[in-house]
Amino acid sequence: MQHPSRPAILRVALHPGPGLGSVRRLPAPEALLVSAWGGRGLAGALLEDSLDLPWDAPRAAVCFAPGRLAGCSLPGAGHLSAAFLSPRTGGAATASLGGRLGTALARAGLAAVVVTGRADRPVGLEVRDDAAGLVDARELAGRPTPALFDGLAAWDAAAVVGPAGWAGSPLATLVADRWHDAGGAGLGLALAAKNFAFLAATGTASPTVADPDGLEKARAAMERLIAAAPALAGACGFSRCGTAALVDLLAGRRMLPTDNFRRTVFPRSFAANAPRLEADFGAHGEACPGCPVGCRRVTAEGRLLPDVDGLAHFTALLGLSDPELAVAARNRCLDHGLHAPGAAATLACRAEITGQPLSPDRVLELLAAMGAMDGEGRELGRGAAGYAASEGRPEAAMQVKGMELPAFDPRGAYGLALSLAVAPSGPDPWQGGCLAHELLRKPVATDRFTFEGKARAVVLGENAVAAAASLGGCALLSLAVGLEEWALALAAATGRPVAAGDLAALGEGTVRAERGRNARRGMGAADDDLPARFFTEPGTGGDGFDVPPLSRADFLAARAKYYRLRGCDADGRPTGPEAA
Repeated sequence: MQHPSRPAILRVALHPGPGLGSVRRLPAPEALLVSAWGGRGLAGALLEDSLDLPWDAPRAAVCFAPGRLAGCSLPGAGHLSAAFLSPRTGGAATASLGGRLGTALARAGLAAVVVTGRADRPVGLEVRDDAAGLVDARELAGRPTPALFDGLAAWDAAAVVGPAGWAGSPLATLVADRWHDAGGAGLGLALAAKNFAFLAATGTASPTVADPDGLEKARAAMERLIAAAPALAGACGFSRCGTAALVDLLAGRRMLPTDNFRRTVFPRSFAANAPRLEADFGAHGEACPGCPVGCRRVTAEGRLLPDVDGLAHFTALLGLSDPELAVAARNRCLDHGLHAPGAAATLACRAEITGQPLSPDRVLELLAAMGAMDGEGRELGRGAAGYAASEGRPEAAMQVKGMELPAFDPRGAYGLALSLAVAPSGPDPWQGGCLAHELLRKPVATDRFTFEGKARAVVLGENAVAAAASLGGCALLSLAVGLEEWALALAAATGRPVAAGDLAALGEGTVRAERGRNARRGMGAADDDLPARFFTEPGTGGDGFDVPPLSRADFLAARAKYYRLRGCDADGRPTGPEAA
């Protein structure tokens, strides 16, 4: 069975009452598919009519879009993009979900799902090929995520809102297929505000492919590149240890955040690194459809081992070196639907403000309180920025755009520092592409202690990641797979000539549009900044080099150049007629 070459958009309008809402399957406008292709670009474009609304307004949309190549079983091409008004950043945000849901929706013939309105009880959306409907989800809503997935086991794929979303935590994320989540921009809370509990899908149709032999050649090229990339397939690569393999490298580069980013070396990091986790717990890789990497590491008992952000933040950032805590804390966050790095960074902020170090038992207690927004968790569950503001110590929150920083200290890599500041949806170490050349030193090493050339590098990296995400591509695979390979695959799938430059232009337009949406919501240069700590306090030097504070003047000059390259004014807002 093949689905039609013209995919549909599923428009879901929730409303109070016994009918729960309406579900309409409409043809996707051809012009929209041509301009945005799918995934990240399409999801963002479908959010345009919501930009003048509060994030929790019933009419505000949450848009899901599989990539244009989802369903083709290409490596890393099954990611699902979501676009929504973030309760954390104040702007429009996009998020990427791994797992099987992007593939399932694409094989059900859908280019996107757009959810508006608000139900008067928790509801779920079920999609099976060309049929879709809303169901009462009161028996599932509020349960831990493992129980939710057990209840939805009959479906090929599912994404759920955990207890933290129903409790009202801005740290609430959306969890897909047990092991994947949608980052820290608050998608779980945005959906809970609509009383939307889950999306489950099964798709059995095959995508229409114009040139099957060409698609096989593109797949083979991608797989060869992945197999040759040490970070992905090496002895200590992501396929063996997940992204937690980067913790040792961060320690060696003196950019492992410690004690709430007050230091950048944790002497006991070896006691809870990725090899130690693999030795102590044992794990197998869980891969997205078509991907040979399997970067999610899961034990035989069904416990998820933490990735680089979860492992580093639940150990070094909190001054702890307990492998069992790192695993238990990551899974407690997963059970509650809490963004794990954000929750850990909030606890590190608390430790600095109170002067009280945390024990492993206390960490787990506070995570449970945060997930329930109960007791002390009522303030902590608001995230680091909200908690620090309530304590009169806003400077102690290591955040950008209201979101906690990931496990990469910006003083150790200046391109990364710039990309964390300017990313439209909040700080994400993968979006600017700088980890490749600054941390992994591939394909060509760059001087990580200079802003020279980094504005252009961030622009090009953002363009490449955004283009791949519009096709369903995983940002991690950008360490091996380039726009040339994505262009070969897209040309084979569509039968239209596509060059790498065409995809670069797609990525450029996608990021520029995202900045434009944020500008409409009042965001500007003040939001594209780093905490003052990084400009006034050094990191922890050693091994023959220092880690000085970032130069404020050099950072601002690099940001100004980034704005010029992006076609933005001095406040970071896109200019020109297309920016309206």
